[in-house]
Amino acid sequence: MIYFADENDINSRLDSFLAAVTEGLSRSKIQSLIKSGNVSVNGCIKKPAYLLKENDKIEFEIPQKEIIKIQPENIPLEIIYEDENMAVINKPSGMLTHPTTQEKSGTLVNALLYKFGGNLSDLNGEFRRGIVHRLDKNTSGLLMIAKNNKTHEYLADTIKNHNLTKKYRTIVKGVYPFNEDTINLPIGRHPTQPHKMSVIENGKESTTIVNVIERFKNATYLDITLITGRTHQIRVHLSHKGFPIFNDTLYGAGMGKVKTDEQVLQSYYLRFTKPFSDEIIELQIEPDEKIKKVLTYLKNRS
Repeated sequence: MIYFADENDINSRLDSFLAAVTEGLSRSKIQSLIKSGNVSVNGCIKKPAYLLKENDKIEFEIPQKEIIKIQPENIPLEIIYEDENMAVINKPSGMLTHPTTQEKSGTLVNALLYKFGGNLSDLNGEFRRGIVHRLDKNTSGLLMIAKNNKTHEYLADTIKNHNLTKKYRTIVKGVYPFNEDTINLPIGRHPTQPHKMSVIENGKESTTIVNVIERFKNATYLDITLITGRTHQIRVHLSHKGFPIFNDTLYGAGMGKVKTDEQVLQSYYLRFTKPFSDEIIELQIEPDEKIKKVLTYLKNRS
């Protein structure tokens, strides 16, 4: 398996990073594999406590019995936009972006392999074919896919240089006090729980713009614009401010009376320049079923 450390992973321990991205091996097991030479960083063997730098190439050799073999699967895809170099998919809530050691099928990558075959970038390794950026398993919405490595690099630069406008819809617990708000708090990997992110002093600069759409008795419907794109950024910022996302059990909301598969969060809008062109692509989708379900409940209570 091959991973590339991005700006969210700077100064993360090697063992903590791998524990987070593999999701199927314990930290102690990963430490053992690192010490056994099954992991290299930029071609060199490092210690478990090695602190990652941006663009570090991490190669992880999983013992043969644990290797994941990705199979193409005929899973329906909602393609919102497509050209010769890329596609934009409306990823449903509950679908992993790519396989893990625990979940080997039913992911977006399995579906992409069936739909596009070998016409997918491989800069992020075989297990993340076509994947330029990610959405959490239980976050739905628009996800860009690269059909070749040149396009992958173009889209990655677009994201890195903040030339992509990305908006989300979400519903939070509590009545958000400001109609417009900018949250600018640094985010890094949680010091003791590597599967989580948190607001920490030495984290990466992170900016989230919040606009209130509608307030309810004890909840608020929000429109979010990401200025930066840190892992779990919206969930961490809103939780830290005391307004966790509805049903986000990882970041403190708990499961409410309206049951959904975790956080009520949707990436609904993208605006970017078409690769190798001056054409502006602007895409927007309707609220997903989770948002509609919770809004109906809240409006009925009102």
